[in-house]
Amino acid sequence: MTSATIKIFLVNGSPKRLRIAELSNWTGKVVAAPRTELDELLGRPELNKPGVYLLTGTDSGSGEPMAYIGEGEVLRKRIRQHKSKDFWVHAFVFTSTDESLTKGRIRYLEGRLIEEVTRTGRAQMDNQQGSGSPLPESDRSDMEVFLENIRLLLPTLGSDVLTPSAGDQATSAGSEQLTCVIKGLSATGARTPDGFVVFSGSQAVKTLRNASVGTGNFSERKREELLENGKLVEEGDALRFAVDVEFSSPSGAASVVRGGNSNGLTSWRDRDGRTLKEIEASGQEGAGT
Repeated sequence: MTSATIKIFLVNGSPKRLRIAELSNWTGKVVAAPRTELDELLGRPELNKPGVYLLTGTDSGSGEPMAYIGEGEVLRKRIRQHKSKDFWVHAFVFTSTDESLTKGRIRYLEGRLIEEVTRTGRAQMDNQQGSGSPLPESDRSDMEVFLENIRLLLPTLGSDVLTPSAGDQATSAGSEQLTCVIKGLSATGARTPDGFVVFSGSQAVKTLRNASVGTGNFSERKREELLENGKLVEEGDALRFAVDVEFSSPSGAASVVRGGNSNGLTSWRDRDGRTLKEIEASGQEGAGT
């Protein structure tokens, strides 16, 4: 990926309130705002234009992140219609400073955005299918570039719904795969920009250590959460990770795998048996020479 310059204008001087984001050498523009500033958002001149939009929040039933993606030839009219949806708390509007976003193009973008959010799995979709639109090859290429720029800007505005899964990030970054072994069970994982991911198919002990039972500590609470949402499933005398699961730290990941508080820096090892602590120490020494 080439370098890029992102410009974010804080309309009210706060990174949590209305923001306008632009990217160097791109005609697109993103307007982001919390629901509490919906009237100010709807009053923006950018919303007179065609484009696509993303609404994000939390599903009241499952507690999981939720998203809605739509398109409109006049964005203000479409977004105003979603006042009845109570789940969303943030709105992100994507439009262009020129006339490049035709009806066919915004319908194509809507469909692709829904596909990408579904693929990353970072949010449930309130709408499962977009209108979509067949486009000439050259137009599809332009819109894929537009989509890539949206993917680049969204995290800077506070949303990760288009960010690749933790496992994909670790793989693309070339992070070294590490292993945590306990009682004949094995889990694999790797460092990520946000912490540590345990890969799908990894095993974890089925029974918590005595010192952890009933204490309500992190490993107990997290295991219960993962079991409830199906990310961790029972398999014989062990538990298995049904999907990649990201933790905030190697220790958090190791504690769930091992059924009690664990030091991730010593629990995770590479193929040569070196602990994560030893790996990182050797890297720091190498960087200083």
